[in-house]
Amino acid sequence: MMEKRLSIKEWREDERPREKLIDKGAESLSDAELIAILISSGTKEDSAIDLSRKILQLGDNNLRELSKLSYEKLLALKGVGPTKAVTILAVFEVFKRFLTSQEIDKPKIQSSAYAAKIISPILRDLSHEECWVMYLNRANKLITKERLSIGGVSATVVDVKIVIKNALEKLASSIILVHNHPSGNPYPGDNDKAQTKILKEAASLFDISLLDHLIIAGDGYFSFADDGII
Repeated sequence: MMEKRLSIKEWREDERPREKLIDKGAESLSDAELIAILISSGTKEDSAIDLSRKILQLGDNNLRELSKLSYEKLLALKGVGPTKAVTILAVFEVFKRFLTSQEIDKPKIQSSAYAAKIISPILRDLSHEECWVMYLNRANKLITKERLSIGGVSATVVDVKIVIKNALEKLASSIILVHNHPSGNPYPGDNDKAQTKILKEAASLFDISLLDHLIIAGDGYFSFADDGII
């Protein structure tokens, strides 16, 4: 005879995820327990934690890999309906925006590493190329960062006119061009070098400095400035 599975409500109070979080803090919970709180309920066959473990397995038990999954991929798992799938995707998006949100006292960009740290969470896990521009004031403090274009798996477009127009409107004194390589190879191609040269020359006509061109590739990056080719 099969042993009856206890629902979370039937667990000891100090073992239930919500109560455990309140009593011991969020850091005391496992990844599965945190996801169980998000999805709120399980199925007839699986408790919320059992279902959460299956959700984690979709991302090889790695939260970063899980964050890359699409709505359709999550929905394909038995027990995950639209509400659960949307909730999971929304939480990862909130976290991504938290990582890239600007401080009230705008950060001063003093190195390629710091610029990459700010912009990398947006681009490092994308399966397509995107081009972004970071706009800085005279003190090298970040005014804002904006997406310029979305490309395919191996190319994106740099519209020089739009970059210059935006920089002038924001009263930016300098800019940093950023794009990603989904392939994981951070090194620039001939087209990357050509676009950088064109943008640098155009920006200089308006007394705007192109400080760097960063290529984000996974957890790594390439800096034109550090490599002395800008």
